Amino acid sequence: MDEQPNLPPATDSRAVHITGGHRMEGTVTVQGSKNIALHLYAAALLADEPLTLTGAPEILDTLVCAEILNDTGTPAKVVGDRFETTPAAARYPVIPDRLGRRVRTTAVMAAALLARAGQVSFPLPGGDAFCRRLIDRHLAAMEAAGATVAVTGTEVKARITRPGRALFTTDVNTRSWGPSLGATVTAMLLAARTRGTSTILNPSVEPEVLVTASVLAAGGVGITWEGTTALHVTGTDRITGGTFQVPPDRLEAATLALAAAVTGGTVQLDNFPTTAFPTGLVAVFADAGIELAPVNGGTLARCPAGPKAVHVATGPHPGFPTDAQPQLTAFLTQGPGTSRIEERVYTDRTTHVGPLRALGAAVNTDGATITVRGPAPLAAADVAGEDIRAATAALIAALAAEGTSTIRGMYHLRRGYGTLLPKLVSLGAKLTIDQESP
Repeated sequence: MDEQPNLPPATDSRAVHITGGHRMEGTVTVQGSKNIALHLYAAALLADEPLTLTGAPEILDTLVCAEILNDTGTPAKVVGDRFETTPAAARYPVIPDRLGRRVRTTAVMAAALLARAGQVSFPLPGGDAFCRRLIDRHLAAMEAAGATVAVTGTEVKARITRPGRALFTTDVNTRSWGPSLGATVTAMLLAARTRGTSTILNPSVEPEVLVTASVLAAGGVGITWEGTTALHVTGTDRITGGTFQVPPDRLEAATLALAAAVTGGTVQLDNFPTTAFPTGLVAVFADAGIELAPVNGGTLARCPAGPKAVHVATGPHPGFPTDAQPQLTAFLTQGPGTSRIEERVYTDRTTHVGPLRALGAAVNTDGATITVRGPAPLAAADVAGEDIRAATAALIAALAAEGTSTIRGMYHLRRGYGTLLPKLVSLGAKLTIDQESP
């Protein structure tokens, strides 16, 4: 099937031009969570009734996932912030390269197809390329569920060979960064259509996992937790549908708070309660001088005394999230003293360091440790962000820089944020976006 006309190409050479030094103030609404939504799109493949997700983020990754569902037989459409699916009449369990290489959750969607069709073919995942991200725990879960798995070049083929698809046990812990979020969801989706009770050892407890588990439970799947030791999933032959709300995006909320704080401003996140932030993030923000106060069911974020240097390590939920690390690094360039960030999840996550240096930041890396010395007098530069969070880090630094910076990487911003730039403008940022690709 040819690329659908409503799916933008996998490039966008437009740039954002930002004039720094403008204090940001105001109220915004946080979009639906990108990372949670992407896992729910995969779970929708299991439903035997229509399923609708409201509050879906209006981003490129949402469109890509809708096309994957359509291409593999499950009718899906995106109407504003609604992601609507109906059960497949027939399944075509082949995720095409042109789609599977554009998102990180390809293996998770493949697991759902494997559970429904007994076989699947898919490319190695795409999305952000800031470091090597393995899918070995996903493939191990597929094998545990009775599939033979073959990897040839950049293609994976899996087929269920064990009659009856009996219950299984799989361990989703990794050697480097703890439980695998994606592999936990992969195993859940496989177990949801497997007879009996399967066990996932060392499951992730990230919000993506908890929300997906709640949607499956509402559909009739048995979900029982043993803390962080094990997750027991009792499968069913029929999973009901319904309408479910995608929770607001904790990463966009953190990004907006950091963007306002780096300008000395204040932002009210009107649909994001303070309790929705991970406790590890709240603690780090407090140490860095950012106050998060509950107000009218939302959060008021401000940095009244200015940025402060901190020592922080990223980690699994509820620790400080790796996907907020680049943005925090940009903010810390304005904090007096020396900050140290130990990246324990993706130890190679340093793609934001080059753009920050180009803007004048004193940022260095030593293995998995990032050192920031501040405050640095940032000045306008022309830089590119090669992944979602690196582009966002450059945006935050440009808000504090003198002059007008050019940030390239619109494609990556559009993958992760539906309306981040208009929100920044509404708060007082001075920016323009190229209207056409050169």
